[in-house]
Amino acid sequence: MNNIEDIKKKANYCESCITKPCQTGCPLYNDITDFIKMIKEEKYEEGYKILSKTTFLESVCGRICPHQKQCQGMCVKGVSYEPVNIGDLETFIGDLSIKNNWTIDVPDETKYKVAVIGSGPSSLTCAAFLRKNGIGVTIYEKYDYLGGLLVHGIPDFRLPKDIVKDTVDKIINLGIDVKYNCKFGEDITLEQLQKEHDAVFIGIGANVSNKMNVLGEELKNVYGANEILEYKLDINFVNKIVVICGGGDVAMDIARFVKRKNAKKVIITYRRSEDEMPADKKEIEEAKNEGIEFLLQTNILKITGDKKVSGINLIKTKLVKKEGELRLSPVNIEGSEYNLECDYVISAIGASTDKNLLDKLNLKLNSKNQIMIDTKGHTSIEKVYAGGDVTGAKSTVSWAARSGRNAALEIINKLKGEE
Repeated sequence: MNNIEDIKKKANYCESCITKPCQTGCPLYNDITDFIKMIKEEKYEEGYKILSKTTFLESVCGRICPHQKQCQGMCVKGVSYEPVNIGDLETFIGDLSIKNNWTIDVPDETKYKVAVIGSGPSSLTCAAFLRKNGIGVTIYEKYDYLGGLLVHGIPDFRLPKDIVKDTVDKIINLGIDVKYNCKFGEDITLEQLQKEHDAVFIGIGANVSNKMNVLGEELKNVYGANEILEYKLDINFVNKIVVICGGGDVAMDIARFVKRKNAKKVIITYRRSEDEMPADKKEIEEAKNEGIEFLLQTNILKITGDKKVSGINLIKTKLVKKEGELRLSPVNIEGSEYNLECDYVISAIGASTDKNLLDKLNLKLNSKNQIMIDTKGHTSIEKVYAGGDVTGAKSTVSWAARSGRNAALEIINKLKGEE
């Protein structure tokens, strides 16, 4: 983290800002100018209290949010100069809150009890806001640790695990109970949780890598990015050529992860141009700086090999405007096929929730097999709510956290409205 003089210098500009466009750019609607004002005045704990009105993930979001697409992208200063580095300032406050053990006042528990399934950003945020408002909370987690995506979906070099642990501990210390090694759908069912609690929040994420649906995908040495990151698969990438299909943050994460495993060459293929890549621009630049190669406007036709991967068959694409579509669509260019030798192929084109588990819940799903919710987190079953990746929420931590907070506030309104 930068030194205090650097931090105060970054905080200087915001005092004269009246319109606060950064706040509307933040999915959590953090009061950015006010917490930055507290930094300038060296009232750091006050800055933390301002942030804690809307978020409990300051040290996390400050590090990994795509700020250029969100708050910093809306910064007035950024029109003519570099925008205020909001991410660094949020990280500064979050880390100070951990170091100094700053806490918020939490009322005694009411008679109400809510079950929160999973412990990723949506679930942690939901649990924190429920407990902040006096609701008793129990988190049900399938592993023997908490954090979900923050632990097994984002590599250490982007989000240090000690930061995740400290953030999780701060939330649990609000007075939240945890049931570890409790697999939803097996060790505990939705029906059981409904009987034992006044409401249930489902935030189980999406950790099954989507298939590329190409010939050869069944060959040995074809993997999904999510499985590699979550299960810490023991794969020998040393001196190997690895091709990754995808253009989002997960593609950048897995590419940089594999590069650190001493792969000979790491290549990202993406069917559109760099401008259309959904990954954060900062992550793309860092991948390039680490020597990762990019094959843009390139589609995978098939994976080749005898029992295991030996190469891939690629084709160049052109981008065309199609009626009714906002993004340019990639179209294969006839006659532009070519082969590329490689040892591994990794799919990083999104992830889904285990369909077998979803089928057990008897909840309405959308066409992408995601739990259908309204803007307040209601599912098709009364007093059952959901948020985060299992609902198809926009795939950033801050959007997942927002969905968890929305559900928590609705649960609070419903329960206290019954009194």
